[in-house]
Amino acid sequence: MVAPVCMSLSKEQFQYISELAMEQAAIVLNPGKEYLVVSRLSPLARSSGHESLGSYIEQMRREAEYSETKKLAVEALTTNETLFFRDLHPFEALEKKLLPEIMARRASERRIDIWSGASSTGQEAYSIAMMLREKFPELGSWNVNILGTDLSGKAIEKARAGIYSQLEVNRGLPMPFLVKYFDKVAEGWQIKPELRKMVTFRQMNLVDRWEGLPVFDVVMMRNVLIYFDVPTRKRILDSIQRTIHPEGVLFLGASETTLNVVDNWGVENCGRTLLYRVKARMAEARTLPN
Repeated sequence: MVAPVCMSLSKEQFQYISELAMEQAAIVLNPGKEYLVVSRLSPLARSSGHESLGSYIEQMRREAEYSETKKLAVEALTTNETLFFRDLHPFEALEKKLLPEIMARRASERRIDIWSGASSTGQEAYSIAMMLREKFPELGSWNVNILGTDLSGKAIEKARAGIYSQLEVNRGLPMPFLVKYFDKVAEGWQIKPELRKMVTFRQMNLVDRWEGLPVFDVVMMRNVLIYFDVPTRKRILDSIQRTIHPEGVLFLGASETTLNVVDNWGVENCGRTLLYRVKARMAEARTLPN
């Protein structure tokens, strides 16, 4: 029988976890977030056989800098809240304006690259795949690459499997899409193989060096910058600038912005959503020969 875990957390222990989260993932945990640390780390402490959260944290203190225990703890502190077609209006902007523009611009290459950053358990990436298959069947003969990345290895494993509970498919997914693009399995509903083949998932820490990324036409980096301090947000936005097409677009969350963080991103309205484009590279693109 697994021993119950004491849920208390000292000020010193919270400070240690805050510093660990900042060092390894640039996650900001300000005072007042003690409840989050307790709720996220207590299950790990319990499954590791510790009688208290404090003893679990003391184990981390004794281990190497990038031990598996520390890695799992930092991953647990990330927020993996997501749902299919979240907020809807970014997908409307993609369907009605951006994808037709991208297809016209990339007609000779017949290639589109889309990045779902902080993709959690994969609903955003699969929503894009379903929209492409539903609204743009002509892309079936194109080289379409959708990349989903997340810090959490557990979330990436679930995304690759593409299996969701009834509750998860009830959140944002139109019923006709459930019937058309999912198979019923013992664990719930699984994305059909032809959709899973459209998406590649990979574990990635946004604050580490970015390697092996293509040049993206669309970057969905929604609801992740809010967890970082301003210098880290700037570093991530600068990195996106280096891996996005001159006329590529960036989507951020509704409460996120590039304003007062970096100066080289322009913003424009597209229906009910905001799009961000790199100012200098937009100017460069306009001077390129046709």
